[in-house]
Amino acid sequence: MEFFLISLLNGVSYGLLLFMLSSGLTLIFSMMGVLNFAHASFYMIGAYLAYTLGLKLGFFPALFLAPILTGLFGALIERFGLRKVHRYGHVAELLFTFGLAYLIEESVKVIWGLASMPYRIPAVLDGPLFTLYTTSFPKFRGFMMLVALAMLFSVYLLLMRTRIGLVIQAALTHPQTVEALGHNVPRVFMLVFGGGTALAGLAGVIGGAAFITEPSMAASVGPIVFVVAVVGGMGSLAGAFLASLLIGIVQTFAIALDWSLAGMLAAVGIGVTESTPLYSLWKLQLSQVAPVLPYLLLVLMLIFRPKGLLGTRAD
Repeated sequence: MEFFLISLLNGVSYGLLLFMLSSGLTLIFSMMGVLNFAHASFYMIGAYLAYTLGLKLGFFPALFLAPILTGLFGALIERFGLRKVHRYGHVAELLFTFGLAYLIEESVKVIWGLASMPYRIPAVLDGPLFTLYTTSFPKFRGFMMLVALAMLFSVYLLLMRTRIGLVIQAALTHPQTVEALGHNVPRVFMLVFGGGTALAGLAGVIGGAAFITEPSMAASVGPIVFVVAVVGGMGSLAGAFLASLLIGIVQTFAIALDWSLAGMLAAVGIGVTESTPLYSLWKLQLSQVAPVLPYLLLVLMLIFRPKGLLGTRAD
């Protein structure tokens, strides 16, 4: 029971971090139809800005300022870069954001260097939050969960309960009508892109302290972000939330288990020896294949339900 509860809590906390990261990508795609390949790079920018600001101001001011600065940078990218290539279609957008990801990574190396940054968890959030049986659950993981849920609630209120949210949703399906009513649709899209990158920056502030802040951090989380977005359904925030939790829990449990097909067969009286065909495959432990499981889920989802768990868009 202890293993189950602790693994579940760790899986939920990791899943909520994935949601913080993928929600911005999902928001941008749902509102603009833009698949931002550089999204994880804004996650990295948020982590580096939080580290730099934290040296002068402390962690909590950096928690608010770093996402704002990341969002402003994202808005400028949309205004002076992405908007100009948008007229040429999705391929041009993909190529633009693909190149942007490499440009940001190299810029980070030039500014901060190749070594990882000593970005640490603040002392007030360091240590155990509570002890379950004999295992302690860290304060920072609890804080990570709280921030993710607060972000989810805030985005929901903004989109569903405010005039700004109504304008954003209307601009997606009826941009000409919204423009005729006096709203600046390109500015709306710029704010959406900036908001999406700000959410990635927020995830970077949390993830950079929880894990590691280095130039390769964007490349390490970039693929899993797209897995979450596709499994949840492109453009669905609710789907991204469910997919994030699913992937976080599955990976956390898988990493902690040493099950193998050979062991399962041995339990029912079927022996697997070195002479058995594909012996190395039978002996693979679940913990060894845990990193592959999200991508296996992605392939199965694309085969059997291409729109994802809660997706509605086909493009």
